[in-house]
Amino acid sequence: MDTTFFDGDSETLDRASLKSRQEAALRRLMASLGSNRFYRAKLADAGTTSGAVRTLEDLSRLPYTSKQELVESQRRHPPFGELLSYPLRRYRHYHRTSGTSGQPLHWLDTEEDWETWVRCWARVYRAAGVTEDDLVFCAFSFGPYIAHWTAMAGAERVGAMRFAGGGMSTLQRLETIVDSRATVVLATPTYALHLAEVASRHGIDLAGSAVRVTIHAGEPGASVPNVKRRIEEAWGARCFDHAGATEVGAWAFDCQAPNGSIHLNELEFIFELIDPSDVRPVGDGRPGELVITTLGRLGMPVIRYRTGDLARRLSAPCACGRTLARIDGGVLGRVDDMFIVRGVNLHPAAMDDVIRGVSGIVEYEVEIRGTQVVDDVVIRFESEEGFSPADVADSLVGACRARFNIRVGAEPTAAGSLPRYELKAQRYKRRCE
Repeated sequence: MDTTFFDGDSETLDRASLKSRQEAALRRLMASLGSNRFYRAKLADAGTTSGAVRTLEDLSRLPYTSKQELVESQRRHPPFGELLSYPLRRYRHYHRTSGTSGQPLHWLDTEEDWETWVRCWARVYRAAGVTEDDLVFCAFSFGPYIAHWTAMAGAERVGAMRFAGGGMSTLQRLETIVDSRATVVLATPTYALHLAEVASRHGIDLAGSAVRVTIHAGEPGASVPNVKRRIEEAWGARCFDHAGATEVGAWAFDCQAPNGSIHLNELEFIFELIDPSDVRPVGDGRPGELVITTLGRLGMPVIRYRTGDLARRLSAPCACGRTLARIDGGVLGRVDDMFIVRGVNLHPAAMDDVIRGVSGIVEYEVEIRGTQVVDDVVIRFESEEGFSPADVADSLVGACRARFNIRVGAEPTAAGSLPRYELKAQRYKRRCE
C-alpha cells in the first residue's frame, strides 16, 4: 500500500469521473437544504430552488455567500443564526472562530460532518507521508478552535499516535517534543520559527531530534520559499503546508512533490476562482479569490463562499500522481491585506518572503504608514546575535529595492521587544497619518 495516499483511487480520478462525483455530492447537498432558512431565503432571492441545481454549471445561478452574512445571521438569531439544516439534537461538535477580525462565528458539526473533517485531515497527513509509525505533536493551545481538535482526530484516523501540546509553555513543548521522540510537529509557520528560536536559546538541537515532518496552517508561510527554507533548516525536517477554515474545512494539502504548490481537495469541495472586484471567473495561472462550496458538511454548509483568500490555480496533474487541481505557491494572501507602496501592490506573503530571505533577522514587524498620497513601510526587526543591526538593516533595504523597486525603512529593535505568536501572526500594522 502506498502510504502517501489516503485513498489513491479517488485522488487519481480522471477529471470527468471527478466531476461526476462532485455533481452527485452537490445534488445531495441541495436536497438537504429544506430546513436551512438561511439558504432557502438566498435561493428564493435568486429566483431559483435547490432542485434546479444539479450540475457544476448550475451552481453559477446561485449567489455568493460572504462571511459578513454569516456573522449577521448569528447576530440577529444567536447563537447559530439561521444556518442549521437539522434540529439542534443532531449536532455533536461545537467550535468557534477566534474573532480576531470581528465577531466570532459559532460552528456546529454533526457526526457525519465530523467524518468529513477527519477525511480531509487524513489526506493532509498521508500526503506528507505520516503513518502509524509516527508520533504527532500538536503545538496548540487547544481552545475552542476546530483545527486543533480535527488535527488530533485525523492523526488517529491514519493510525498515528498523537500528543496534545496544550497547557504548556514553549520551552515545555520543546522538551516534550525531544523527550517523547515526536516525529511530526503541527504549528503555525510563525510558531514553528519561534519554537526554533527558543530551542537555540536553550541549547536544544531540533535538527538532531526525531522530528522528520512539520505541518503548518493558520497563515500563509509554509509555501513561502524563504519561510519554508528557514523552517526546514531549523528543524532538519520536511515542511508541509495546508489550508483550511472553520466554516469550510481543511480544503487544501501539500504533497511530497517539490513543486511549490498545494492540492485543492476537490473530493470534498467545489472550488471557483473569481476577480474580487467584479466577481468574473478567473482562469488558470491568474490570481483570484477562492470561492468554496462544501460538499460533505451538510449540517451547516456554505455555498459559493467567498473566502477572501487569493490563489493561482493549476489544473495540470502533479508529479505525485494526484489529478486534483493545485494552487501555485499556496495561499498568496488575503484580498483585504494588500497595501500599495509608491504604486506597487504588495501582499504580506511576498514581503515575508523577502524579509525571511535576509540573514540575521529573528523577528519582525511591518508598519504601513498611510497618507493621502502614498503608503510608506517601516520594518522593525530583531537581529541575531553576531549580526550587525546596521548591516542587517542595509541588507533588508536592498532586498526590498531589488524585489519590489521600492524603498522601505528598516529599524533595529532590542532583543525580545517584538511580540511572538502561537496562532495567527499579526505582524502588519497600519497607521494613518
